Amino acid sequence: MKVNLRNQDKFENRHHGKDEQELQEMLKTIGAGSVDELIDQTLPSAIRLPKPLNLPRPKSEQEFLQYIKRVASKNAVLKSYIGTGYYDTITPNVILRNILENPAWYTAYTPYQAEIAQGRLEMLLNFQTVVTDLTGMEIANASLLDEATAAAEAMTMLYALKGASRKKANTFFVSELCHPQTIDLIYTRAKPIGIDVVVGNHATVDLTDETIYAALVQYPATNGEVIDYTDFIASAHELGVTVAVAADLLALTLLKSPGEMGADVVIGSSQRFGVPMGYGGPHAAYFATKDAYKRQIPGRIIGVSVDGEGNRALRMALQTREQHIRREKATSNICTAQVLLAVIAGAYSVYHGPEGIKGIAARVHGLTRLFVDTVKKFNYEVTTENYFDTVTVKTPLTRKLREQALKYGINLCYHGDESLSVSFDEAKTFDDVIALLNVFAEVSGFQGEMVIEEELDFSLPENLVRTSEYLTHPVFNTHHTEHEMLRYLKSLENKDLSLVHSMISLGSCTMKLNATAEMIPLTWPEFGAIHPFAPTNQVGGYAQLVSELNTWLCEITGFAAMSFQPNSGAQGEYAGLMAIRAYHESRGDAHRNVALIPSSAHGTNPASAVMAGMKVVVTKCDERGNIDVEDLRAKAEQHANDLSCLMVTYPSTHGVYEESIIEICEMIHSFGGQVYMDGANMNAQVGLTSPASIGADVCHLNLHKTFCIPHGGGGPGVGPIGVAEHLMPFLPGHVNFSTQPEYLPNGQAGAVSAAPYGSASILTISYAYIAMMGGEGLTNATKYAILNANYIKERLNGHYEVLYTGANGRCAHEMIVDCRGFKAAGVEAEDLAKRLMDYGFHAPTLSFPVAGTLMIEPTESESKAELDRFCDAMIAIRNEIREVEEGIADRNDNVLKNAPHTSRVLLSENWTRSYSREKAAFPLPYLRFNKFWPSVSRVDSAYGDRNLICSCIPVEAYAEAEEAN
Repeated sequence: MKVNLRNQDKFENRHHGKDEQELQEMLKTIGAGSVDELIDQTLPSAIRLPKPLNLPRPKSEQEFLQYIKRVASKNAVLKSYIGTGYYDTITPNVILRNILENPAWYTAYTPYQAEIAQGRLEMLLNFQTVVTDLTGMEIANASLLDEATAAAEAMTMLYALKGASRKKANTFFVSELCHPQTIDLIYTRAKPIGIDVVVGNHATVDLTDETIYAALVQYPATNGEVIDYTDFIASAHELGVTVAVAADLLALTLLKSPGEMGADVVIGSSQRFGVPMGYGGPHAAYFATKDAYKRQIPGRIIGVSVDGEGNRALRMALQTREQHIRREKATSNICTAQVLLAVIAGAYSVYHGPEGIKGIAARVHGLTRLFVDTVKKFNYEVTTENYFDTVTVKTPLTRKLREQALKYGINLCYHGDESLSVSFDEAKTFDDVIALLNVFAEVSGFQGEMVIEEELDFSLPENLVRTSEYLTHPVFNTHHTEHEMLRYLKSLENKDLSLVHSMISLGSCTMKLNATAEMIPLTWPEFGAIHPFAPTNQVGGYAQLVSELNTWLCEITGFAAMSFQPNSGAQGEYAGLMAIRAYHESRGDAHRNVALIPSSAHGTNPASAVMAGMKVVVTKCDERGNIDVEDLRAKAEQHANDLSCLMVTYPSTHGVYEESIIEICEMIHSFGGQVYMDGANMNAQVGLTSPASIGADVCHLNLHKTFCIPHGGGGPGVGPIGVAEHLMPFLPGHVNFSTQPEYLPNGQAGAVSAAPYGSASILTISYAYIAMMGGEGLTNATKYAILNANYIKERLNGHYEVLYTGANGRCAHEMIVDCRGFKAAGVEAEDLAKRLMDYGFHAPTLSFPVAGTLMIEPTESESKAELDRFCDAMIAIRNEIREVEEGIADRNDNVLKNAPHTSRVLLSENWTRSYSREKAAFPLPYLRFNKFWPSVSRVDSAYGDRNLICSCIPVEAYAEAEEAN
């Protein structure tokens, strides 16, 4: 045997490898002679790219990890005292290894199928409890994208809730002591929906001004001052003005809660609860409010309900109020969360408990006081009177302090040449503070002996000190040893189905492989320990990563430039529409405000359009699922003078490459509009076609779909936008864009995320995927995604009807299976979804974009064996439905209606069902040897909405439940 010494294992083969025999078997089933023949039958020839992708040679896993280490080394990890909403933290190792680095947690999907998601639902309930306890509010959601976005959500929610006395008011007052990035984003979000923003001094603002409907204050303030807002809030309420407070969760362990001050909304970030800074993200923001506003609160809420056995079960509550379901009636486009990061923050709180977190906060405050007491001896003026962890120093020596601090590897927060701020955090030690004080001493010329006290008294005014209890539930007072925490985390992990168990064929969600090599750099300190406002010359690694990723994605999309600031797909939609809006305004066409949106579009499309100040006009689809071109033309002509854009998904959400897409884009351009392409289905484009070649002007990408960032159980995501050259000046800017990339002009649009590059640290994952796949590998991924989908389509043929196909009877990368005909037998699509759990599978996308259907997307990274296992399960379920149709199985008491079946039900002595235990639990042979057991029976969502509980229920409730059983 001859050995090729240059031959290395190709990552591509690990990602979607199929041997020749499997490939030929699949092609035979499909009825195609080759993969390329299948692609020719599926894609319209007019949209095909004329040449292969021009990307660097693919690296092996080992080559990539060596390369990315060199890139990472260009980021300087300094001691950060910058603060401003971002802090060093310590992720407990038991959480780092067993959550953040654990694919069982990070490859799960949003917990729509509650029965196989009880673990992360419980940790999210813990998170909500932490937030409500610390803020003193009544209800909290399961996280938002970042603190600035959460503030903007508060602005719009309070606008919708204006009282009678301020019904015509449209001014949102923002304290000048809020973080600059928050103010920046609020300006962006307010303008298109007609809200005026006034920034000023909360102590002097005239709230009798009837144009003001609400206010936002920071607690503690960005300069470190801790202010009691009780009287301010009371005065505002007397005048019909509501108040939102941006609060630091760690500070709230020591400080009077905003709820006790009377706040209407409390928002903030949970980043310092164990989540690395990551050059800006991802982090889990929080949003807490009064129970009266539970139907207006943005984002998802986890609530307590019961299952079919009467046991406690969790699920996402009040789902009908979610914004993507409300479409153009929405006040927000939030359709995701930061689940993985909220899980980490919740676990951090469980591990440390109330006393542990309070101890961390007290030490942070103590280090701050040590700095203040000592630096005053050097004749520095500390202008912050009451502080938690941040103080501002006024000094003409600021420039010299900057130079000296850098020599010692220290970053401070500078405000020009006359003042600076210093923020302390959990990761700082006594020795760190001594080193920092030495810098101040040297610059001041202090010659005396530095006397340091290692124990200090608490130094906050009595009216600001917290007296109320928090985190009293047993879950926060039990798991404080590593063994106990490890077992608790494992018990939760075991309740959840993720990609470690089986394929997750969710249509429009692209649940593909998240390779280990792609994930490894994420937790390196060179990427994780970087502050988003660190000086540009310290972040050469991130600069290189962003620049190269921009080049690669521009090659893939055909666009001129990318912005990586949007930290979700929906935020990408918003950023793209805002670029279009700014473009029209620059041409004197501010009146162009109509967005044409097909009826099949994802609900975030119309919601984003409304947020961007546009009027939504819905266009029809024909019986084949395609855009009705004539209806589109008629509406484009009708709105020719005020047409802003068309929002289109390609391939369509019906799983078809529409033949008329180029004609559609040309039509919109002829009427003066722009084409916004939703990149949700980019996994069916890469290497074969591109948004720009089709005719789009802007497109957002879901890096958490096409480019392998894991879904994290419902976030994080990244939604960068690519634009044609004429839209480049209108990409998102940022108040701190000292890190403005060289390839972008100075943007005319505002910020859409709190950090300049959004969730920057997880860009490493997509960077790794492209670097290891190369152009040919990425193109093959698209081809195999189409192959896998058509293989499933043919295997299910004769058992299920596929609603939509292309001109040659092929589907794209996904398909819609019609389940509506089963209603005659009393079987709903939801019953299929629940029964799939008994077979060890997560259901495909349920009732989107067509009610009563399942949308299946297998992705390219599933083997033929796994595809066959899924198809066998689907066919077996169809036979179970047939038994109901033929009267063999009872219409109400059957394996579908009672699914899923827990081990408790199966082992019960009192088995009264009309079918056998074996049929319930082991309908196919493989399940006898590899069975995933749902931890609860079917959850009663209606019960949970009628009896809404969104925090950890008291321990007495468990005792009552046990007595009842």
